[in-house]
Amino acid sequence: MKRWRLPEEAGVAIILLLVVATMSALSPNFRTISNAQILLLNGAVIAFLAMGQTFVLLTGGIDLSTGSNVAMTGVLVAVLMKLGLPWEFASLLAILAGVSLGVFNGFFIHYVRLPAFIVTFCTFGVAASIPLIITGANSVSVKDYDFALVGRGAMLGIPMPVFLVIVAAIILTVILRLTPLGVQIYATGGNAETSRLAGVNIGKTIITVYAVSGFCAAIGGLIVASRLMVGYPSAGSGNELFFSIASAVVGGVSLFGGIGSIPGALLGAVLIATVSNGMNVIGVPSYWQPLVIGLIILGGVTFDTYRRRFSFDELTRRFGRRAPQPAPSAPGASPDRPS
Repeated sequence: MKRWRLPEEAGVAIILLLVVATMSALSPNFRTISNAQILLLNGAVIAFLAMGQTFVLLTGGIDLSTGSNVAMTGVLVAVLMKLGLPWEFASLLAILAGVSLGVFNGFFIHYVRLPAFIVTFCTFGVAASIPLIITGANSVSVKDYDFALVGRGAMLGIPMPVFLVIVAAIILTVILRLTPLGVQIYATGGNAETSRLAGVNIGKTIITVYAVSGFCAAIGGLIVASRLMVGYPSAGSGNELFFSIASAVVGGVSLFGGIGSIPGALLGAVLIATVSNGMNVIGVPSYWQPLVIGLIILGGVTFDTYRRRFSFDELTRRFGRRAPQPAPSAPGASPDRPS
């Protein structure tokens, strides 16, 4: 008889419930419907970045350019609308720009054989400078009020940003769990060389995951610009990158590749957003938040390291779709070597 096991995401779900209960007990304002809506809206951008980061981390890489991509795409869509383009077309071009940044990252990581940390750190600077250059470091107001649908509208009674997160999560989960591409992503993160010998196109896989990360960051940029109806060159320069990595890690995505899921990353994003929102509601100064989130990341990475060291055989059975994993390499190192 097959033994029933708790899902991998159960741990972070339990922690989330404990945090919600604690914050609710500390402040009655936390458990109000209006605060829950604020939490979900603020968490939508983090969720998108976490989902994109999950795809990258599953291959053993890392994407440091996500926050800058939010700023770049948000300003770009505002500038294009100011030039007279319809908001739909301007949004599409902004998304293509975000995806192009991801493709650029993947190309240099695989074909030029540069570490992911170095490549995405460079594009972090490039993407952060582009909106400053094209606007002269000034914000760009959005006059097309139909664009507010993306960040302020609703679909089926659900706030549009949250609805977009749900749709994206379903699609990305299906890709990871039910398509050959998903198998290749897990395999690449498990053992890139073995996967290459098995016929996996490593270059295509690496470029695809970074393109997905660029797409998710671009959607986040559109949501930010739509909610504020302003393209801010400094948008995404705060804790967005920090939170995206934290969300994925505490959600069970391994920094070493090959382990993780979109539902886990989403739970991690909700947890991070809840901690941040709860600290604001109970009056904790904002400068304490990076400390708390940093400790959460440290705990998640520590747990991940010991989980790999002492439970590898069990994890292999649970994630039977992956190829065997080598010894952990430094996060952000290029996992592939083309033949």
